[in-house]
Amino acid sequence: METLQRTANRGSVSTGYDIDNSLKLEDDNTEGMAKNFTGDGDRRTWTYSTWVKRTEITGSDAFHLFGASYSNIQFMTNDLLRVELYDGSNTRYADLNRVFRDTSAWYHIVVALDSTQSTAADRVKIYINGVQDTSFNNNTYTNMSQNDQFDFGSASANYQFGYYFAGGSNDRRFCGYVAETHYVNGTALTSDSFGEFDSDTGIWIPKAYSGSHGSKGFYFKFDDSSNLGKDSASSGIGDFTLTNITAADQAVDTPTNNFCTLSPLNTENNGGGDVEYTEGATKAKTLAADEPASGSMAITKGKWYFECKALSNSEIMAGWGVPNSWGTSTDNPGNDEYSFAVHPVGRVYYYGNSYIDFSPSVSFDTNDIISVAIDADNGFCYWAKNGTYMNSATPTSGATGTGGFNYLSGSTGANMKIVDGDFLVPAFRVNYYTNSGILLNFGGYTTITISSAASDANGYGVFEYAPPSGYYALCTKNLAEYG
Repeated sequence: METLQRTANRGSVSTGYDIDNSLKLEDDNTEGMAKNFTGDGDRRTWTYSTWVKRTEITGSDAFHLFGASYSNIQFMTNDLLRVELYDGSNTRYADLNRVFRDTSAWYHIVVALDSTQSTAADRVKIYINGVQDTSFNNNTYTNMSQNDQFDFGSASANYQFGYYFAGGSNDRRFCGYVAETHYVNGTALTSDSFGEFDSDTGIWIPKAYSGSHGSKGFYFKFDDSSNLGKDSASSGIGDFTLTNITAADQAVDTPTNNFCTLSPLNTENNGGGDVEYTEGATKAKTLAADEPASGSMAITKGKWYFECKALSNSEIMAGWGVPNSWGTSTDNPGNDEYSFAVHPVGRVYYYGNSYIDFSPSVSFDTNDIISVAIDADNGFCYWAKNGTYMNSATPTSGATGTGGFNYLSGSTGANMKIVDGDFLVPAFRVNYYTNSGILLNFGGYTTITISSAASDANGYGVFEYAPPSGYYALCTKNLAEYG
């Protein structure tokens, strides 16, 4: 358990240092930031520290976090992390021998360059969640000369954040969330300058950095939605220029409060694969056939809330299911005994295509926001259309389940096999039509237009409609308290 906790940060109830915001980056939108500057900084010694949550993996091209001319830090197409350093004539590589495929987790990545070191192996150090990783798939960085200089810090190589452009046609932009990012020019640091292991859980958590960033360094907090390229370092290089990034790209999904998103891995494991995930894994679009999709977090108890909306021409279903027991290319939520979901015609489907019609009849289309509220303590699920609960339901009715769907074993008379205490994940079907798909809002980030900015009782999440009393956003701080 301790190994798992040290491998992937999933947020915690209290860290002593909270990160409030992150930046969502999307390659499809050509999003990124850049900074031009004059006068070289230190090109031999620097540290890059960042927290990232990936949402697209194993792509046809690499996903770049930070670049400067022909040098960069990237996730390769095989999901390995690469540090690529160009000195003007030679390219040196430091590729870790591990994959980064957990789209439900935040990773803390620290890269330190110090070419002044006399020992070649000490010139590049990489730390993942507080632990130095010394297992390399490619370590040609040891061939660099002592005191070699590279692109980072050079005035002729502008900083490129979230992408890499060295004169080619493909910017290879990062897809996912980025938070609490420091670039310290002139000093090689360890991960201990930016994080620490929680004394109770052993989980690697962030802490405030107290040092200088050097004359060519920077610090991104992403706390100012009007200026998401703001450099918050007192000695920093200054604000970055934004490309296709707006206030809407600020998220509250962070390393200290990790929110549920859609899970590309769940789709792959359950027989799908023809689903395109974008917009911080809150948008799913089918490419070839009707496909299942599911959330990245599971619950066994508590009361939880999320919202969703169909794209044009879409016919979606939204509910819950037992992971790995439903969701093949032919079994969508509501087709088997391990899942259930509401259909746009206003009925709830469960095992064997059985269904319960809402009374009075309710249907929804692409202009409607559907709320899903599950009471896992009492075994009921409720759905609302534009804030009004279907079937005259009362989500706060507890054990009586007024107007709700009782999903526990035997309750429907149709051999449902969901039992009290099963792990359940948000479950969806996305129909295959032109430009069809589903937009999700678990509270951390969404492209659904939000006008009211409602939160749960703990102040977490940003929703169009307020969660019912006692219901909470699917995030790690709430799961630690109620899940």
